[in-house]
Amino acid sequence: MPPSTPRTDVPTDHPGDGTPPDGPLVDRLVDWDLAVRVAGRLVPPGPQVSAREAERAVASLGRLAGRATEHVALTTGLEVPAGEPAVVVDRPGWVRANVAAFRSLLEVPVQRSAEQRTARRAAEGRSTRKDGPADAVAAAVGRRATGAEVGALLAWLAPRVLGQYDPFGPPPADRPDEAGRLLLVAPNVVAVERELQLRPRDFRLWVCLHEETHRVQFAAAPWLAGHLRSRTEGLVGDVVGEPGALLARLRTAAARLPTAVGEGGDGLVGLLATPEQQRVVAQVTAVMALLEGHADVVMDDVGPDVVPGVETVRARFQARRGGRPGLDRVVRRLLGMDAKMRQYTDGAAFVRGVQERVGTEGLNAVWTGPELLPTPDEVADPDAWVRRVHG
Repeated sequence: MPPSTPRTDVPTDHPGDGTPPDGPLVDRLVDWDLAVRVAGRLVPPGPQVSAREAERAVASLGRLAGRATEHVALTTGLEVPAGEPAVVVDRPGWVRANVAAFRSLLEVPVQRSAEQRTARRAAEGRSTRKDGPADAVAAAVGRRATGAEVGALLAWLAPRVLGQYDPFGPPPADRPDEAGRLLLVAPNVVAVERELQLRPRDFRLWVCLHEETHRVQFAAAPWLAGHLRSRTEGLVGDVVGEPGALLARLRTAAARLPTAVGEGGDGLVGLLATPEQQRVVAQVTAVMALLEGHADVVMDDVGPDVVPGVETVRARFQARRGGRPGLDRVVRRLLGMDAKMRQYTDGAAFVRGVQERVGTEGLNAVWTGPELLPTPDEVADPDAWVRRVHG
């Protein structure tokens, strides 16, 4: 699919002028522009389509994203936020959006951890001098290496994402007050609908329903993005704030690698996290299970009147999720993506369990505040959440 057809001007907020000597620390640690370039070279092209077909696919996704808002509102009982429902992008556009999101998430914890290390050194009477020439060279090399690694990871992910609601990235330039953005990756949607031999209109609307539900969730719970950001920044700060401890965990992780990539493994997070970090990860995972499961329930509950082939779409898509080739499956497990797949199943069971007991209105209490989010144990036991919240 020609990259000029979907939007490629997804806003980013990272500099592009080489190694910044005095800029934000996060830009001195990672070469974000190199990450974009590496991903651009490595990401495979999309499906072969004519320029006219590409234009129609982009227009169709934009139109169906708009239609999805009404159906999501009716199904969830939640208010639909104002603003453009979705931005249709190509794979390079998705990469740029996620580079900006990564940088946004890392900026505060990286800076805070550096300040804490400097304060500890000063308190212990150790030098807090700025790096010398040799240190600067090493930092520049490390910055480029990290940028290349980020780019390679995003190049692997870029063909695998159909859509994404990003609550952390910078807002569009023409709507600076708008929080979050919903991305639909046109080449990937076309590739999957062809692979599974699905009616394009059915599959595209089905995808739009899922992603629009995420946009509605964050609008219904305006505190949610900050809640997830604080948890994520805390985890990042723990890792970058104790490089010695991280090195020790890396040395012991190799022996546990088969467990991490085995059935039910938690990937690198499970290998490297401390017990306290694993507790926070479990809390974040419970929230993500709610979000993904809720969206999965909505996209199916809209029903055949809206998506005539919804049962066929669901059956073929589920079979595709479980039919990955060997190397792809190992990489997905290492990155923890199999754990994300379990979030759809566990979260959907939680949502349906709550709805059976207290209805959709009772479920919507979950968007009231962070104290009403399900705990990891409650995701597996909807009755426990209902008892705690509704008595």
